Amino acid sequence: MSGFHPQVKPSEQEFKEAMSRFPSGVTVIMTHGDEGHSVGMTASAFISVSLTPPLILESVAKTAQMHAHLMSQDRYSVSILAASQSQVSNHFAGMISDSFSPEIVEVDGLPAVKGSLARVACRIISRVDTGDHTLFIAQAQSVELEDSGEAALIYARRSYHQHQPIEG
Repeated sequence: MSGFHPQVKPSEQEFKEAMSRFPSGVTVIMTHGDEGHSVGMTASAFISVSLTPPLILESVAKTAQMHAHLMSQDRYSVSILAASQSQVSNHFAGMISDSFSPEIVEVDGLPAVKGSLARVACRIISRVDTGDHTLFIAQAQSVELEDSGEAALIYARRSYHQHQPIEG
């Protein structure tokens, strides 16, 4: 038999390892902080929920600084990062470098990442408390798309990748 060993309840580390094997796109979510400045975080727990109305979902740990901002604000933006933006992702994941500062633009009055593949301004319509996270369900209010043709930034097995089409 292969290396698969089912258990009744996986350890936290086993669960994290299993989830790391599922590739996801990389986003930065941003809003206005309490004093009006921009705040943001890297998030890969992002999905499209509905086309009519246009809904998205972000899952944010209750321990994340961004969690408190999303609990007090009604709106946030999602920037879908391009493959060349791993440094932006690292910055918003807390790995801040003195030599790098991401460029911020506005989408419908919200801060967002310049050069991202898409920027979506959203209004939170529901907050679902679940486990150690809150699910923020939001309706898209406006969308800006870049025409760069660049691939999306992908995160899997704790490192960055970019998608490549399979020729068949």
